[in-house]
Amino acid sequence: MRTAAELELDLDVFSGPFDLLLTLVLREEVDLLEVDLAEVVLAYLDHLEARGELDLEVATEFLVLIAALLELKSRLMLPREEEDELDLEAGEAAGELLARMLENHRYRGAAAYLHERLAAESGHRYRAAPLPPELRRITIDHAPGGAYEPDVLGAALGSLLRVPPPVDTRHLVAPRVSVAERLAQLRSLLRRGSFSFDEAVAGADRVTVAVTLFALLELYKQGEATWEQAEPFGPIAVKGRDPAREGAA
Repeated sequence: MRTAAELELDLDVFSGPFDLLLTLVLREEVDLLEVDLAEVVLAYLDHLEARGELDLEVATEFLVLIAALLELKSRLMLPREEEDELDLEAGEAAGELLARMLENHRYRGAAAYLHERLAAESGHRYRAAPLPPELRRITIDHAPGGAYEPDVLGAALGSLLRVPPPVDTRHLVAPRVSVAERLAQLRSLLRRGSFSFDEAVAGADRVTVAVTLFALLELYKQGEATWEQAEPFGPIAVKGRDPAREGAA
């Protein structure tokens, strides 16, 4: 669920997403006095328990919306003779609720923008370290000659402001085969009865060989295959297992 407004509700007076309930309340098409907000909170808690995790941003949004609805409902429940003493009328409270929802939407948009900016600069991290002990108490008289000349200082600052070149990752090999694909190939070879591991990985790259080994271990774990190796670094003979024959033995 991306936002708390998308919470699905099944109440006595309404059934549907939470954002639709908010819209109908603001349009006065659903009487807020008939909406049991406690059931809304319980539905949200059940949703959190089913997900098994807590998103603080979504939970905060839900708390803001429920608090605004509770405030609006409490104002509607007060006797008519006390309405003149209220700071806000029911219509003004509905407008305030809408304003809070729009403000929350703006803050979420700004947070998403900052998150994208941070992700775009994830490759640049600058190390912060304290000064060496011998430089923590020193005067300018100890500085080497010419270290504080304008040209030298400008060049030093310019090198700090220069954006480093992007990291070349072309040497990294991305996996092009999955364990499920190698499992299917090994099972097709097992239909013949037996095969060698070298035959299963003939012409494959190192990543495919590693994934094939994982697939072979998975077959052994599931009791579908076993293997033999007569000597270290020798050929590996893989053959299928017959549970019925092994049980009779």
